[in-house]
Amino acid sequence: MFADVAEEPARHQGPYRVAKKAEHKHPWWKVMCLTGVDYFSTLGYQPGIAALAAGVLSPMATLVLVALTLLGALPVYRRVARESPHGEGSIAMLARLLPRWSGKLFVLVLLGFAATDFIITMTLSAADGAAHLIENPFAPAALHDRNLIVTLVLLGLLAAVFLRGFTEAIGIAVALVGAFLVLNFVVVVVGLQHVLTHPHLVGDWGHAMTAQHGSPWMMIAISLLVFPKLALGLSGFETGVAVMPQINGAEGDSESRPTGRIHGARKLLTTSALIMSAFLIVTSFITIVLIPEKAFQSGGPANGRALAYLAHEYLGNAFGTVYDVSTIAILWFAGASAMAGLLNLVPRYLPRYGMAPEWARYVRPLVLVFSAIAFGITWYFNADVDSQGAAYATGVLVLITSAAIAVMLSAARHRQRSRAVLFGVVAAIFVYTTVANIIERPEGVQVAAFFIVSILTVSFVSRLARAFELRAIEIDFDERAAAFIDDAAGSGTIRIVTHDDAVQTAVEYRAKDRIQRLESHIPDGDPILFLEVHILDASEFSTAMHVRGCEDHGYRILRVDSAAIPNCIAAILLAIRDRTGVIPHVYFEWTEGNPVVNLLRFLFIGEGEVAPVTREVLRRAEPEVARRPHVHVDS
Repeated sequence: MFADVAEEPARHQGPYRVAKKAEHKHPWWKVMCLTGVDYFSTLGYQPGIAALAAGVLSPMATLVLVALTLLGALPVYRRVARESPHGEGSIAMLARLLPRWSGKLFVLVLLGFAATDFIITMTLSAADGAAHLIENPFAPAALHDRNLIVTLVLLGLLAAVFLRGFTEAIGIAVALVGAFLVLNFVVVVVGLQHVLTHPHLVGDWGHAMTAQHGSPWMMIAISLLVFPKLALGLSGFETGVAVMPQINGAEGDSESRPTGRIHGARKLLTTSALIMSAFLIVTSFITIVLIPEKAFQSGGPANGRALAYLAHEYLGNAFGTVYDVSTIAILWFAGASAMAGLLNLVPRYLPRYGMAPEWARYVRPLVLVFSAIAFGITWYFNADVDSQGAAYATGVLVLITSAAIAVMLSAARHRQRSRAVLFGVVAAIFVYTTVANIIERPEGVQVAAFFIVSILTVSFVSRLARAFELRAIEIDFDERAAAFIDDAAGSGTIRIVTHDDAVQTAVEYRAKDRIQRLESHIPDGDPILFLEVHILDASEFSTAMHVRGCEDHGYRILRVDSAAIPNCIAAILLAIRDRTGVIPHVYFEWTEGNPVVNLLRFLFIGEGEVAPVTREVLRRAEPEVARRPHVHVDS
């Protein structure tokens, strides 16, 4: 259960365990197939959902969506790829731009929407795969009206494969995407041929638009209003950035400047967007022209499977069955891609923030948690594809909106005013799209709210439960600090006096030295070391501690930056013990004020009840009393 750690970002290509051997890189077009199992698989249900949402205006609304894709989302994510070349994505960009607790809280909210996106990708893809299986004419009669059971079985298989694991995710993705796109191309060509040989179909469609909506200007206006319902077709951009570390770099690339990888990622994003845009335009047209309106309704043969309907109708059940198998396979693997996205995303943030239990670093426990949530969501929506569309679109739109805001802020920070304005316009359009989608179908934000509240609750409970850990990634002493410690150890006793780093005057050091020697009975001849901890960002959980030795006003001082004073002091004391073999003594003064308020100050700003918290951290870190550093507190 705890064999495979999921803490390395962008390692999970799909349903497999992290290989222990060196990781192989791939050409950008192969990695495009990896993100394409999510992006391209939406063709399985997007045309049907578009027809149901926009009716006869589906092709016009799709044109608006494609324009927003190519002129808005694509430029945004090309910039995201440049600024987060290690797969961090737009969430990490915003985390860097927003300070301290405000940034952490914003990231947690975005993680809620990202979880909505990925979980609904799993449940929606499985539900649509079940619909393709059940509606196939060769499917056993016992499966009819068993969408929920079949969907749960597909999700169960997905969880089982992740628990067992296999390694060739990219090879499978290339095969699935290649076959799926070829089959869709055949359906599109046959559909267009049928439209061209029956021109009255286009006339009937035109008459229907005129009868329902009047003038062309009214059609355009309505298309602009309804296109947010089609936002499913924007999925895949965030995943495209997340898989960047899998792309081959160029000679001369470095970790800080992976120019070749960035160039490949931009090719990936552009090519996939162009392919998907072409398919979206053509499929929205042929499906609305060739398929009767009632077939799109819930329970209809084209509901959630419009292109499969055309494949069976015009190419026969044999070809249609091949198309169904290909669609089920890529939809299932799209769920695998979403699971992999969660396995990359959650360990990247929550454990590092101290906002998840330690087991959240491991693959299999997370798989079980995410699978249980997916089962619950599937049951809640009764495995209905249309009902889940709003939640999916909400997650996708919020992530893209956050990316647009991130690149706008980045451009402004780099004083690129014209680009900042352009990205601001794109961000405003996505804000409108997101708000319109939420107002039209609020169930999407309701699902997202569930994930946000769950993540916030788990995060703060975990932060509270883990508050008394050492929280040190590593500890090292510079040359002077090491010399001070070794000299003190040579005297037989190491005495550390904690001191507020805000007051560093000679008078303060002399007063502190005198008071501690008097009240704590430190012999005059024994050397003491002052220890000063400076809090950089209390919202961080674990930090690397680099202890510096300084000599001010004739006193030897150890100075260090950290996120929390008590945990830092405890970790340094244990490091000194392990370095010298001498159990150190540490001396505190009691903190004035209400102890409950001081405890809250410790939890949120890293200071407060320093002495008792340091002692508690030491008690938990070192159960053997004889090896535990000694804590002294004066009156």
